[in-house]
Amino acid sequence: MKILVTNDDGIFSPGVAALVEVLQHFGETVVVCPDHKRSGISHSVTLRQPLKATVVKVFGENVKSWAVNGTPADCIRLGLDVLMDKKPDVVISGMNVGATIGRDIYYSGTMAAAAEASLYQVPGMSVSIDRLSAEDMKFQWSKSLLYGLLETLFSVRLPKHVFYNINLPYLQKQDCKGIFPVAPDSSVSRYKYVELNDPDGCVYYWVKDRLSQPVMYQDGLDFAKLKEGYITISPIEGMVTQRKQLKRVEQWFPPFN
Repeated sequence: MKILVTNDDGIFSPGVAALVEVLQHFGETVVVCPDHKRSGISHSVTLRQPLKATVVKVFGENVKSWAVNGTPADCIRLGLDVLMDKKPDVVISGMNVGATIGRDIYYSGTMAAAAEASLYQVPGMSVSIDRLSAEDMKFQWSKSLLYGLLETLFSVRLPKHVFYNINLPYLQKQDCKGIFPVAPDSSVSRYKYVELNDPDGCVYYWVKDRLSQPVMYQDGLDFAKLKEGYITISPIEGMVTQRKQLKRVEQWFPPFN
């Protein structure tokens, strides 16, 4: 098995190192990551400046790895178009420190990398950990949970046009309740702009993450199940036209047809 890895936290983040350690048990691992943190950049790509891919040796001699001055989506495109001699069997993005749930799937660079893989007809996965900070973090807990999950995912035939959003609770394996396939809870507005004043009286606006505050979740969806102690996995289809909606739109324009 050949696996392409990226993330949005930068190639020197401890999360990507933990992910590579797990994946080396399953096959050949290649890493193409942004050279610095690119969180919240969504599916943007670099168009009007050149990209540079610098060989780095942060994962040992057996793991080919490049640091790219671009976005997570850039990294996948560059890896698949240029840097890899053969298309990988799967693309995995992560491990992101901080859950990627609900509306986050639209903003996350981690998720965008998995989505970009699906555009190349390669199964993609995004892996995040439900913890707000990497300080004093025990990555061994997350590595253990992810290993068990991947044993199952790699044993089945993954559809090429689907990518998977995976969130790991920050728990030891014995405390995890299991794996729960679940839909994203898009009803929760996790981020909110707040107003700040500087010493000169100028007003600025800053995005505040309210995940640590009490939030009303919908039962049975990703916010709730992750907080209950489950690994959540959400399959997402990219670039799919909904046939029912297509028929509805066709009915709007009969005079033109």
